[in-house]
Amino acid sequence: MNSLHCRTGLITTEACNRLKFFLPALFRLSDKIATGSFDKTARLWSVETGECHHVFQSHSAEVVCLQFNPISTILATGSMDTLAKLWDIETGVELASLNGHTAEVIALQFSQGGQSSIGGDTHNCYQDTVCGAGAGRLMLTGSFDHTVCLWDVRTGDRTHHLIGHAAEVAAAGFSYDASLVATASMDKTVRVWDTRTGRQLHLLGGHLDEVLDVTFDASGRRLASASADSTARVWDVNTSGANQSIRALSHLTGHEGEVSKVCFNSRGTLVLTASADKTARLWDAETGQLQDILVGHTDEVFSCAFNYEGDTIITGSKDNTCRIWR
Repeated sequence: MNSLHCRTGLITTEACNRLKFFLPALFRLSDKIATGSFDKTARLWSVETGECHHVFQSHSAEVVCLQFNPISTILATGSMDTLAKLWDIETGVELASLNGHTAEVIALQFSQGGQSSIGGDTHNCYQDTVCGAGAGRLMLTGSFDHTVCLWDVRTGDRTHHLIGHAAEVAAAGFSYDASLVATASMDKTVRVWDTRTGRQLHLLGGHLDEVLDVTFDASGRRLASASADSTARVWDVNTSGANQSIRALSHLTGHEGEVSKVCFNSRGTLVLTASADKTARLWDAETGQLQDILVGHTDEVFSCAFNYEGDTIITGSKDNTCRIWR
C-alpha cells in the first residue's frame, strides 16, 4: 500500500490532531473542518482558503474532542472543564451546555441513525433539522469521572448516566442503530449498554492493560477494542432474539507498542489499528490475520481511519505528519 506524505501546515496540522473526523458524515461538509485547541476554543475553517468562519468560545479549559452531527448543522465540543457544548454551525451560537460530569470530557459522539424516537416532547428543539430525523438525536459523552452520559440533543437533557467502570473512560461509541453503546476504560474492560434503559448488558474482559479505544462496525454486529497491551480484539455481537450475546472473534497481535486507535472499513471485513510502535496495521476482522503493515511514520501513530469506500486510509502521527495510503 503506497502512502502520500502530507507535511502539516496550519489547517493540516489541526486536521491531523483531529483525524477522528475523517468520517462519511463529514463529506457533506467537505469544504470545512473543525478544530479544538488548548486555547479553550474550537474553530470552523475553510479547507480551500484557510479562512476561519467561526470561533466557538465559552469553555474554560482545553477543548479535547469534537464532532459534527450527521447532517452537519451542529458541532459538539468536549473540554477539560467537565462540560460538553453544542454549537450552531451557521451562526456560531452556543445552543446548549451539557453539565453532567465531574471530571474532564474526553470523548463524545452523535448517534448516526436508527432510533426515530427517544421519548419526550419536541417543543424545546434547537432547530427543525435536529427534530426531523432519528440520526443525531442522541449524543454520548465519556469522562475521566469513570462514567458516560447520554443526552437528548433536541432538549439538552441527560437521558441516562452509565455508571460501572472502575477507572477513567477512554472511549465510547454507538452502534449504528443507536440501540447500544460500548465503552472502553482504563480498568481494562469494555462494557456494552442498552441506550433505552441505561442498563449494562455485557462486561468484556481479556485485555491485560488499559483499553484505549472501542468501536462498532457499520452493521453493529461486530465490535473492536484497542489496548495498551499492544493488541486489539474483535467481538461478534448477537442482538437478535432472546439469547443476546457477545463472543470473542479474533485477537490481533503483532504490534510492539500500545494500540491507541481501532476502526473498521465500511463493510466490517477489515480492521485498522494505530500504534505507538510507529505503524498502522490492517487485519482480517474475522480471522485476525495480518494483511498489511503501513510503515513510514517516524513517531507514534495515534489515529487512523478509512474513507467510506474503504480504498483509502489516513493516519496521523506524533511526527507532525499525516499520511494518506492507497
